[in-house]
Amino acid sequence: MHPSRADPYAEAMDSVQVRPMREDDLASAERASALTFFDAERSTRRVSDPEVEPRSANASKQWIDRMRFCLSVDPGGCWVAVKGDSGSGDVVGFAISQNRGRLWFLATYGVLPSHQAQGIGKRLMGAALDHAGSRPGIFSSSVHAGATRRYRLAGFSLHPQMRMVGTVDRSTLPVVDGLREGRADDFEWMDRLDQGLRLAGHGPDHGYMLGTMRLVVCRDMANPGYVYIDGHGRASLLAAAHPEIAQKLLWETLASSRGRTLVNCITTQNEWAIDVGLEARLDIGQEGYIAVRGMPVPAPYLASGHFL
Repeated sequence: MHPSRADPYAEAMDSVQVRPMREDDLASAERASALTFFDAERSTRRVSDPEVEPRSANASKQWIDRMRFCLSVDPGGCWVAVKGDSGSGDVVGFAISQNRGRLWFLATYGVLPSHQAQGIGKRLMGAALDHAGSRPGIFSSSVHAGATRRYRLAGFSLHPQMRMVGTVDRSTLPVVDGLREGRADDFEWMDRLDQGLRLAGHGPDHGYMLGTMRLVVCRDMANPGYVYIDGHGRASLLAAAHPEIAQKLLWETLASSRGRTLVNCITTQNEWAIDVGLEARLDIGQEGYIAVRGMPVPAPYLASGHFL
């Protein structure tokens, strides 16, 4: 649905409108996102975890840049809840989803704590799921009780995720061969690999990620694989045709880490990542869910939080 087209979700209820996102909503949506996730992380913080800190100015800019990209590629999946009868006030909720070929994914979703339990999240999710149509879907979910209930009622299977954190014992790092720096001319085979793992390629997302992260690939077409490594030396998205290649890519990532690192979005279908993390002397813990509908959990694969 084009964002300018009238739709049933734009009706006001209790002075909050759910409507398609506009570019001038991005700054307000980012502020709502920062407050929502800060509150959620603080409420679920483990005793052993570091204190939760507000989102940095650089992270806020990155969020806005990513969501501007989503809005430019597939605006019909981007929705906000806005307080005020005119629909031009502050954003109090957001649901940013995208269609990529046969696959729908939810990039981010939330409602300000002060506006939760008022039906706003249900309306936002309804708009995003209408955009999905009959496509299979996938996203990474927090442990928020209200949100996970909504996901399950929408037909998603919730697969617990694990994370591994700590400082890599560099004496454990193996010699890794067969990898090289990735380039834009790798995108075609990367999309074919994605299609086999998650039903659809990342398409334009690859161009965005290559512009913001380091790409390392194994171009052996019998056993291809790739990983995007962020500025902190962490795996942001990893896909491979075989667990052995996935492990090589993860070891390369861990070798790039500085100080404490994180390996996230590990499902039980991806125990190869646990084996690497344990050998590198990282600690294991639980971290939300991968939610899927109409598809299996991808493996060997470590999902991206925003690009899945």
